[in-house]
Amino acid sequence: ARGRLRPLRTVVAWRGRTEWDQVMVGLYCRDSRLQQEALDRVSAWKSRYGPKMPLAVDCTAELVCCKVLDSSGKLRSHELILSYGLALVRFVNLITERKQKMVNIPLRQLAREVDIPIWVVDLRHELTHGKLPQLALCRKGCDVVLDWLRKTYWSRQLGNNLCEESEEEDEQEDNEANTEMDSDTWE
Repeated sequence: ARGRLRPLRTVVAWRGRTEWDQVMVGLYCRDSRLQQEALDRVSAWKSRYGPKMPLAVDCTAELVCCKVLDSSGKLRSHELILSYGLALVRFVNLITERKQKMVNIPLRQLAREVDIPIWVVDLRHELTHGKLPQLALCRKGCDVVLDWLRKTYWSRQLGNNLCEESEEEDEQEDNEANTEMDSDTWE
């Protein structure tokens, strides 16, 4: 037993698979109270994990935060456009930045490579360089990007499985999931 190598353990900000699953479900539910609880948990993760936080988690939280603010009715249209706009610009920039090599590659090409709709890149361009788009388009962009993040990142982390498991299975999967999920290279 002494000479046997133990698998490397990776320290992550979340307590385990169960907490990770709860946050994902909370972020993607339609109840703004549960979404806010999930956002609070992500905020705690950020304080523990700092710059190691996976970009997908960060982007998801920013976009869900916009939806929570929108449903609260506390912001005016213009403020919501700016809020959604910032989250969408950050998403496109952060995701495509990882694909940039030594040579500048057009955002549209990078978006195609990672299967982000071209119109989302065009929306980012308008938000950054043009006239602000209508709120409805920002909301649609947010929904499309959240769906992309769910399919591309969150579902892969969950193995498309949200069912309850026994404690033994939880513990074993926690170790596997924590190793898998701590990486921010999720392309």
